[in-house]
Amino acid sequence: MKFTINVDMTPEELRRALGLPDVSSLQDDMVNRVREQMNAGVEGYDPLSLLKPYMNSSVGSMEALQKMLFTMMSQYGRKDGSKD
Repeated sequence: MKFTINVDMTPEELRRALGLPDVSSLQDDMVNRVREQMNAGVEGYDPLSLLKPYMNSSVGSMEALQKMLFTMMSQYGRKDGSKD
């Protein structure tokens, strides 16, 4: 037997249904802070230096995410739950 459920929700409705916090005000504050920093250093502005801290840490976290997903998928295919 196979069931298919289609749910038509906006991202806001899904966030609320899952009980996730509303971080839109935090996002707005961060965007405003980045804008202020960009406007303060317009002459010597280097966009790469602004993103460099995020790019270095995101590579490691992306690899960790890929490893976790691969482990989950490889375990999903096993019916007995063994680690072999």
